[in-house]
Amino acid sequence: MTGTHAEQPALDGLAPRRRRKRAPAEKTPASHDPIARVIIDVQATHLGRTFDYLIDERQDADARPGVRVRVRFGHKLIDGFIWERASTSDTPTSSLRFLERVVSPRVVLSGQMRQDITRVADAFGGTRANIIRVAVPPRSAKVDREWSPGDRAVSARGAELETMLAEPVLKGLSRIESNYSSVHALVQALDSHSYAQVVWDNLPGPRLWARDLAWAVAHTLMRGRSAVVVLPDMRHVADLSRCLAAYGLRPYAPSSSGNGVWSGDVATLGASMAPELRYRSYMAVASGAVRCVIGVRAAMYAPVEGNALFAIVDDAAYQNADGLMPYANARDVLRLRAQAHGGTLLVAGHARSPQSQWDVDHDSSVVEVTANRAAAKDLTPWIRWLNREELTRLAEPAIGARMPHMAVSVINRALKKGGPVLLSVPHRGVGTVLACARCRRQARCRRCSGPLRGMPDAAPQCLWCGAAAVHWQCRECGGERLYGVRVDAEGTMQELQGLFRGVPVMISTPNQPRGIIEDVAYKPQIVIATPGAEPRVMPIRGMASETNGYQAVAILDAWTSLYAPGIDARVDALTAWMRAAALCVPRTIGGQVMLIGESDPALSQSLVVWDSRILASREVTERTETVLPPSVSAAVVWGDRTAVMTLLDRIGALTGDLSVISVPSVGEANGDAEDYPSVLGPVEIPPEPGLRRQLDGVTDRVRALVRVPRGRGGELAERLRTAVAKHVASRAGGELRFRINPKDVL
Repeated sequence: MTGTHAEQPALDGLAPRRRRKRAPAEKTPASHDPIARVIIDVQATHLGRTFDYLIDERQDADARPGVRVRVRFGHKLIDGFIWERASTSDTPTSSLRFLERVVSPRVVLSGQMRQDITRVADAFGGTRANIIRVAVPPRSAKVDREWSPGDRAVSARGAELETMLAEPVLKGLSRIESNYSSVHALVQALDSHSYAQVVWDNLPGPRLWARDLAWAVAHTLMRGRSAVVVLPDMRHVADLSRCLAAYGLRPYAPSSSGNGVWSGDVATLGASMAPELRYRSYMAVASGAVRCVIGVRAAMYAPVEGNALFAIVDDAAYQNADGLMPYANARDVLRLRAQAHGGTLLVAGHARSPQSQWDVDHDSSVVEVTANRAAAKDLTPWIRWLNREELTRLAEPAIGARMPHMAVSVINRALKKGGPVLLSVPHRGVGTVLACARCRRQARCRRCSGPLRGMPDAAPQCLWCGAAAVHWQCRECGGERLYGVRVDAEGTMQELQGLFRGVPVMISTPNQPRGIIEDVAYKPQIVIATPGAEPRVMPIRGMASETNGYQAVAILDAWTSLYAPGIDARVDALTAWMRAAALCVPRTIGGQVMLIGESDPALSQSLVVWDSRILASREVTERTETVLPPSVSAAVVWGDRTAVMTLLDRIGALTGDLSVISVPSVGEANGDAEDYPSVLGPVEIPPEPGLRRQLDGVTDRVRALVRVPRGRGGELAERLRTAVAKHVASRAGGELRFRINPKDVL
């Protein structure tokens, strides 16, 4: 039995059954538009296009643009979405494959949503598959089988909302008019059927920002439009949900009848949600059953239609930047969608970002909503900057102490009034920075004004441009010596607990075993919290909402803001300080905020007078002088040194037309321009996280910044995408990534 027909012997009755090979079912192309152009779920940049497939006649009714399908790509079955249908294809018919199957006939991506995804991908230099990966949640077959309301039910609920919201929105408008300026222009922008932008600087007060934003959302829903709100974290989502519930807007949840039907007016979207819940909320919005979406960064892709309201709170927050390619940020995504929909972009928050200030300065159509002077005086707590100069004027006996006697007295008086006190301490482990040994100012590069870092056995090096600081001299005092400052909050909590004996102390920080505390009771106690972890004071029945806050707020170690690295360090510090101060009760009932320590005058003054325009204007001026965003468009490129340098050469940033950037001279009225190199760097960066072992000299990882005029940002994104596609397609070794207009530009 050695021939070609040899068989394995088997006992009687145990021989394997021979199965007939089934002939493949015959497939006939659809009679109308038989070509499906599909975006496949492959993240490689060089495959970021549509691929043509044939549609079987039996799939014709279900294979609509925007539905989820399964296709064969190479030897694999891959998920995808039909982007459009066509009658012809550039690929020969003999080479085309049929769709394997239509996963679900429900349209997941509408025509407007597909256009938005394309715009976002082009703006950030990514592919449509990159955006779909983060925008569309995984499918749940259970949700697809559930009942969904019809068009009549949706229209009936919309008409009901218009009637229900009329009175509370009008009542809320009177409060808005008494607190803010330019309210008439704000209402016009919310009602506009063309693109409009609003920059809203919120007043302080416990959850007052949420009440203001809830009014804008309710006004938009009353007009029959949709609303999308992106918030920094889920704690802000909970605050806004409470205020929306006050208008009678129900959260999207199972109905009280217990029949399993979901209904509501406000859906929540977040990447951390359970897949089934996220998909259910997404499809409720896509079908039009829900017209209000709130959530964290993932909500920026909510599938709303028409001229909707696209709002964002604290647009400069680091949480608004996506961590996956193409690293889109929420503000730019919402702006692109608002422009495409003819909707309204609303940027709200306590601290204004440099980008918002740039828009206000250079676009007269931007509506600027700021506090009235009388309202600011009544609603703002008494804010004092207790720096060395002020403490000397007040004859403070413990000027060098971390907690001056005056601050201790204010806290004790606040505790006697029966309310809690908040002590805000900076984050831990910011790191070691270099400062002038004489005046204690942070050491800056003479070439680009970037922060310096110490180098072993070498001169200090700039974190931004990589230049060596040889023969460094301080710009403030002329000092020539540097010293390292260790910015660390270790032991802060133990020190403060010893100052207030017999007083309950609660600690709210992610580093503690209990984690972040959500709410605290209104009683005499001290709450120590890091930025972003401040507990809310639980409302007391019978008390006005503005009294449900801290009696006093002390912001410790203000001097750490002088040494924090990053281009947005001052903006981030002001945001954190204003968030904490906004939790304090107004000065009319004894609320006090103390900023303790030295800080930048523009930063401190913005907090004291509650006007973030002071710092925002300073930031815009300085960034214009140093040719940094928002005065220009920029992209950060990082990875293997050889790959980075090759990419910079391919896009023309080393010797081509993008190698030099011309900007108008500051203060020149004749239009003269100065030329600057478009590339800063490259500078070395640490190895990629997650690699367990690194051999010395093997990894040469660098980072560079490419700057272009604002009008050429789209061109820069396209060149970078093309260059990365060539790198990937050629199977060249080495890491290579880029990010358009990131928060951490430098």
